[in-house]
Amino acid sequence: MSIPDYQSLMLPVLRLAAEGEKRVADVEDRIANDLGLTQDEREELLPSGRQRVLHNRIHWAKFYMTKAGLLASPARGRFVATDDGKAILAANPDRIDVKLLLQRPDFREFYKNANGSDANGGEAAKVQTPHPDTDATTPEEQIEAAYQAVLTALRADLLDRISQNSPAFFEGLIVDLLVAMGYGGSRKNAAEQLGRSGDGGVDGVVNEDRLGLDRVYVQAKRYAPSNSVGRPDVQAFVGSLVGLGATKGVFVTTSTFSQQARDFVKHLSQRVILIDGQRLTDLMIEHDVGVRISRAIAFKRLDEDFFTEE
Repeated sequence: MSIPDYQSLMLPVLRLAAEGEKRVADVEDRIANDLGLTQDEREELLPSGRQRVLHNRIHWAKFYMTKAGLLASPARGRFVATDDGKAILAANPDRIDVKLLLQRPDFREFYKNANGSDANGGEAAKVQTPHPDTDATTPEEQIEAAYQAVLTALRADLLDRISQNSPAFFEGLIVDLLVAMGYGGSRKNAAEQLGRSGDGGVDGVVNEDRLGLDRVYVQAKRYAPSNSVGRPDVQAFVGSLVGLGATKGVFVTTSTFSQQARDFVKHLSQRVILIDGQRLTDLMIEHDVGVRISRAIAFKRLDEDFFTEE
């Protein structure tokens, strides 16, 4: 089964907390076992790859119930059900969610403030807090989904701008990217090698390291998105590598590679990497080629060590 949303996890988290002090890791294992989650589901990560989805959702379930006074934290990293929490369990509810928590004044005040109303009646900075009825995702999941949407738009913009420029610009872009990734030494040295078309069927060659102990041959094809690079083009590139006695090659395109092309390079004696349009733009974003930071937002967490008394 899929991982339940964080509101659906509130009731099982509170039930376990009513047994005594718990840690999120303990609760996570118990809930995963009770739900019969597969190992892949237990290890599923948020898009950032920094936290497991189940852990994140349990954390937010615990956080909201703490704000509502159903849970308390008797020690660092531990939580337990309060008398109010046990009283709610005694009523044998079918579900605990934000809608139920909003019946409690403390949580209602917290929720109102989190959504943008400050104590003076002005507009505070709005926090992306889930809507009690329609939104099952945690704030972090919403932020990461929005971030991925921005990245998708940026990838499309990058490919569009690349297609509007000349083939020479594309070659220069590949030089910039390879140098940013640590290949070719300086940009001047890399540029001297890359861009000399017609050299045995490859577009250029760059040093894999600054000393030039090994070299990587490069083929660059600026195709329209609908024009996929097929096996014949890749096979011709590999044939050029064989003729040059080369063992490593990178084939870059702004479009895609056919499945036949991808299958072809899997079992070669040469090491050939295929970089399609999406991976190209991902690398450009990762290494700050053709992009720049427009706004940086830092998300801070509580520092438990700061509040630990000796």
